[in-house]
Amino acid sequence: MDIINKTQVTVFLFSGLTDDGKLTPFLFIFFLSVYMVTVMGNIGMMTVVHNTSNLHTPMYFFLTYLSLVDVLYSSVITPKMLSDLLSMKKAISFDGCALQFFFFAALACTEVLLLSSMSYDRYAAICHPFHYVSVMTKKKCWYLVVLSFSIGFLQSSMQTSCIFSLQFCGSNLIDHFYCDMPPLLKLSCSDTLSCNIVCLFLIVTCSSGSLAVILISYTLIIFSILQLKSAESRKKAFSTCSSHLMCATIYYVSVFFAYLHSPSNVFDKQVKIASVFYSVVTPMLNPLIYSLRNQEVKRVIIRTIHNLTDVLEYSESETKSSKELSGTVSEDSGRISN
Repeated sequence: MDIINKTQVTVFLFSGLTDDGKLTPFLFIFFLSVYMVTVMGNIGMMTVVHNTSNLHTPMYFFLTYLSLVDVLYSSVITPKMLSDLLSMKKAISFDGCALQFFFFAALACTEVLLLSSMSYDRYAAICHPFHYVSVMTKKKCWYLVVLSFSIGFLQSSMQTSCIFSLQFCGSNLIDHFYCDMPPLLKLSCSDTLSCNIVCLFLIVTCSSGSLAVILISYTLIIFSILQLKSAESRKKAFSTCSSHLMCATIYYVSVFFAYLHSPSNVFDKQVKIASVFYSVVTPMLNPLIYSLRNQEVKRVIIRTIHNLTDVLEYSESETKSSKELSGTVSEDSGRISN
């Protein structure tokens, strides 16, 4: 009866990134730039892979879907954050918060599972090069991608239904810049123990399971690389997986820093910084890292830029020729009329 008499929260308010109004213009321009680079970089990566037959390999197949997840993942958080930077009232509806959390949790889990699938692909390529084609078949690649998305959205459905079935009848101020599990559970006036256990179990299972695959894969990869006799062969073998290892390291370090900490006001500020890094900045870094560290991708991008430049130059020359021809025709018409 006590719970029934309480008023359920229908709107949540975010505390935001900062209370300093002087920083707001800088933060807005910075994160808008990051978001634009994220969208263009990841869509560009997907386009390059799709249009280049040399890149139709399992590694770039997974990279295409990682880029897709990064675009969606960033779009779940960044546009709302940018809007809130310009707004006096940083509000989101109850249903909007549930929807944001659902896609955020789903895509975050999908991302780590795709990273683990990519580590397995690198393991197969380096440790079993002669059987790579038979091991990493197109069917298996599709299976791993579908499995990653299925697990990601399934566990997110369980988390979302668990959290948003709780009662929120007190404060509606979320001490964050997006809807996340820890600040939401703090606001609930229900018993959150069981929900906390369920959510932590799902998060730990997803993150630790994918991390275990990555660590085991790279342990075997390192042993395999060390057994190579040629220094050039070792360098070439390591370069094929260095981009993925860098992306996975950046993502996991920022996530663990955000969630594995002792509660304090100092850490709360650092948690927001870490959250910004893995939810906003990391999706931008992935295509840049693969572009800058992969010679094949760099060659394709440079060739594409040159082709676009040639097309633009040709279009400009055609326009100029048309204008000159039009002017000549006008002069001739004038002479005839005279």
